[in-house]
Amino acid sequence: MEAIQVPTWGWIAFGALVLGLLSIDLVAHRGHHATSQRSAIAWSIGWILFGLGFGVFVWAMYGAEPAHEYLGAWLIEKSLSLDNLFVFLVIFRSLSIPELEQRRVLFWGIFGALVFRALFIFAGVEALERWHAVVYVFGAILLFTAIRVAREDPLKQKESKMVGWLSRRLPVTSKLEGTHFVVRHGGKLLATPMLVALITIEFTDVAFALDSVPAALSVSRDPFIVYTSNVFAILGLRALYIALAHIITQLRYLHYGLAAVLAFAGLKMVIPHSWVHVSPLMSVLIIVACIGTSVVASLVWKRRHPQRTLNPPPSTPARAH
Repeated sequence: MEAIQVPTWGWIAFGALVLGLLSIDLVAHRGHHATSQRSAIAWSIGWILFGLGFGVFVWAMYGAEPAHEYLGAWLIEKSLSLDNLFVFLVIFRSLSIPELEQRRVLFWGIFGALVFRALFIFAGVEALERWHAVVYVFGAILLFTAIRVAREDPLKQKESKMVGWLSRRLPVTSKLEGTHFVVRHGGKLLATPMLVALITIEFTDVAFALDSVPAALSVSRDPFIVYTSNVFAILGLRALYIALAHIITQLRYLHYGLAAVLAFAGLKMVIPHSWVHVSPLMSVLIIVACIGTSVVASLVWKRRHPQRTLNPPPSTPARAH
């Protein structure tokens, strides 16, 4: 399939739409709404419907195959973003950041993620067009990551190594200073735990992009399809975190489902299409089956072991320097 030709004004209009949605997200999570799980669930459903609605727009404008590619790439990014939630939970607990302040960090973290994903996606597409061998590099990365994700249970991670590394090297205050990322004490500029959390989230997203972008590119090589699907999957991440923060640690087998999605994407990259061709629609069904099976298995385990808890205990906050 040839790449969709989007005029400059189309990209500008899409950028304006994203900025508008970010503004809505910022307003929606102010005040008491920031900690309301019911509100977060409603917003999460709204973001999902919005993402699917854009898929309908792609279908109407460009046809069924691009729409299937969009849905496949969107599902991959949405699925892998669940892994981000575990990391966010560990980061905030490591720094003892309360729920209300977590929303501010996540907003700027998501804003940075949108920028980083654009850079990675357009660089990845360009690399695939120039050097075909890059497809095998991406495939190997995905297969290696799938093995790592399957072996490392995120529920057992109690603290963030990146948080510890930054806390030892940055002058950090011993406690939060309201919603400030940086404060001045005694003429010295100090980072707050909020800034440490934000930097950690941004670095983490760069690492996640190395997995999720090649995974999306296994479904489509079209920059418009891949970037828009990533954007609409990421935009609802803050609401999704608020909605699932208290139950995500009960999904004992979710990381196996994520590993299966990564392995599928990796194999799709390295196996020639002339040998095995998996249509975009079949990719969607396989992704849904992988994640759905892991979630159902987790819920069955939880039902059989109602007294077992998988919540990692919070660690001590970062120390001042």
